[in-house]
Amino acid sequence: MYPEGGGYMEPDWNALSRVIRAHSATFYLGSRLFPPEARKGAWAVYAACRLGDEAVDGEGGGEEALKAWWEGVERAYAGRPRENWERGLTWALERWPIPFEAFAHMKEGFLTDLGPVRLKTEEELFTYCYRVAGTVGRMMAPIAGGALEAEAKAIRLGQAMQLTNILRDVGEDLARDRLYLPLDLLEAYGVKLEDLQEGRITPGYRTLMAYLEAKARALYREGLEGLRHLQVGRAAIALAALQYQGILDKLRLQGYDNLRRRAHLKPWERLLLLPKALLAARP
Repeated sequence: MYPEGGGYMEPDWNALSRVIRAHSATFYLGSRLFPPEARKGAWAVYAACRLGDEAVDGEGGGEEALKAWWEGVERAYAGRPRENWERGLTWALERWPIPFEAFAHMKEGFLTDLGPVRLKTEEELFTYCYRVAGTVGRMMAPIAGGALEAEAKAIRLGQAMQLTNILRDVGEDLARDRLYLPLDLLEAYGVKLEDLQEGRITPGYRTLMAYLEAKARALYREGLEGLRHLQVGRAAIALAALQYQGILDKLRLQGYDNLRRRAHLKPWERLLLLPKALLAARP
């Protein structure tokens, strides 16, 4: 499914960039390091993904909103966009082979979020991380000029970022009746749901957080190896990854207290990572 092209208006890029800025300072800052055409492609893809997330979690979100979003994705791939974000995605599809399958898998991840979430196993956790974020890596790899060898690394990077989000947001997710920490790991580390709901950071919970942090960092290492396979956007992707790793640093420093607090980077801390990102992007 690829667009036929030619029969739609130019996207409003300012409007798409506002979607990015409103929902992800991390991604927006990194996207500025892409060359102009690739930056537009990154904005188009991220806006489409972000609006899918909003169809679940935003005002008026739910099954019907998600269905409407998916119909927009299908229109974009058919070359018949209606909304501005659909025009942006169609524009990107005319330039890069962004896999439709990645959006289909992402939809499966969003469907998981519609109901109460209880993941049973570690394998289910990493499948979920692939569906909602590893898929973004698959979409971005062609825009960054990466061939097949870059796709697997891009998936790992997306999984690392989503796992970081999960570790950051345990308390907030619990308030929405979502528990992404797998039940088998909770049992293995002696962590009880009642402790989490009451905001108790037990020694077993800290050990579990350290275990999953190590998993995330291993995924970052593997994912960043893919930078050498990219033709453009290396610094953009490195900066995004460094910012997310900075969240892990903050989380560890606050004793893995993610039930009552939210680890985040201040704007000046994000900017301080820019030289490191530029260095990481060098061939």
